[in-house]
Amino acid sequence: MGVGVSSWRLANAVSRTGQLGVVSGSMLDTVMIRRLQDGDPGGHVRRAAECFPISGTADWIIERYYCSAGRPAGAAYQLLPMYRQRMSAARQRVTVLANFVEVWLAKEGHSGPVGINLLTKVQLPNLASLYGAMLAGVDYVIMGAGIPREIPAVLDAFADHRPARLRFDVEGDRKDATEYLEFDPGDHWSPDTPLKRPRFLGVVSAASLAATLARKASGVVDGFIVEGPTAGGHNAPPRGQMRMNERGEPLYGERDVVDLADMKAIGVPFWLAGGMGSPQALRYAREQGAVGIQVGTLFAYADESGISESIRQSVLDAVRCGTVSVKTDPRASPTGFPFKVVTVAEVTGSSRPERERKCDLGYLRVAVQTPKGLVYRCPAEPVDAFVAKGGDAAQTIGRQCLCNGLTATIGLAQSRGVVGDEPPLVTSGDALLSLGRFLGDRSSYRATDVLEYLLRARDA
Repeated sequence: MGVGVSSWRLANAVSRTGQLGVVSGSMLDTVMIRRLQDGDPGGHVRRAAECFPISGTADWIIERYYCSAGRPAGAAYQLLPMYRQRMSAARQRVTVLANFVEVWLAKEGHSGPVGINLLTKVQLPNLASLYGAMLAGVDYVIMGAGIPREIPAVLDAFADHRPARLRFDVEGDRKDATEYLEFDPGDHWSPDTPLKRPRFLGVVSAASLAATLARKASGVVDGFIVEGPTAGGHNAPPRGQMRMNERGEPLYGERDVVDLADMKAIGVPFWLAGGMGSPQALRYAREQGAVGIQVGTLFAYADESGISESIRQSVLDAVRCGTVSVKTDPRASPTGFPFKVVTVAEVTGSSRPERERKCDLGYLRVAVQTPKGLVYRCPAEPVDAFVAKGGDAAQTIGRQCLCNGLTATIGLAQSRGVVGDEPPLVTSGDALLSLGRFLGDRSSYRATDVLEYLLRARDA
């Protein structure tokens, strides 16, 4: 869920009950060093880092980024170098450690399963992220926002500490050989003991895609998350010609409904996602042959969620008052995928000044081959910079900086000096609009309350 919303606290709370708790793997390196710069409340990052097996790594990262008293008021966070095709071993180890820390904390104190969710579209840090999660013993890897057919082979390789690579997507005319992203554990240490190979679940929006992935993936696909367009975050675009409703949202039709009989015929376990946060939905999923459901929105507003308390409470208040809005915005995400955006007056009100475009995190940048060589660009960056790299200014219209906005939502907003902090960007599924039925008279709730509610279908 977003960046840091499905945090180690939330995953730990869910996994303790025997269900699959999943941490968001997006931007964990930035999340970790910002937690350190804020004083590492509770000492959780440092406690987990003490168990990191690659000698010396945790010490120098903590020495460089940890501020015992936290940042001075108004001070900007120190930034990491933005990812490129080839990064130093030191920069890679920051990402390895960050994913290790998040999974280690999610697994601490219980024996329940823990997964990590990564976006195929965010290519550059994925190899280092996967290896770090596996060092912590992650049980499941979940990946969508693209076709992750190469990931099973990566997991096989990393289980034996062997090098792995992914085909690197580069836009523009390329007459030379295919480019790759590479990660070699041997560049960082020389272990003897194999790692557990986590199960791999691909996120799909069509049975045909699931069948292709099961048949053509580089190794074993252990299951699928079948996600509909009501889910939060990024959605698959509608099939066929793009049509909009009166709110400017993509219209989905019968072609976008997944044939669950075809999913069942593939013979691989699957879970249903997107608007499935109810006991009735769990019962329906099982009747259709699914193992279970994936639920995000209900958990996103639980006490253990990574969303900052003030934003979480503002959204819940708006849910009770019926003033919350969720829009599937076809332009917001630099990826080009439709993206769910929550509007709450107290959080995203019109009185807030328009954000000045700035790209200093860069996780959604894509590589482009130009006559001057390889460049990295994002349609949410300053328009002049995007155009100078060969981009079309029309592609920048309506784009929002997900990297900075989603980080602000979890209380780690970058300070922009006199301009103020980065504004938050909240994403949720359409189920947010009906969350009031679950919330009732409560002003807050815990992850266990969500599980008790959902599992009524199982226990009935």
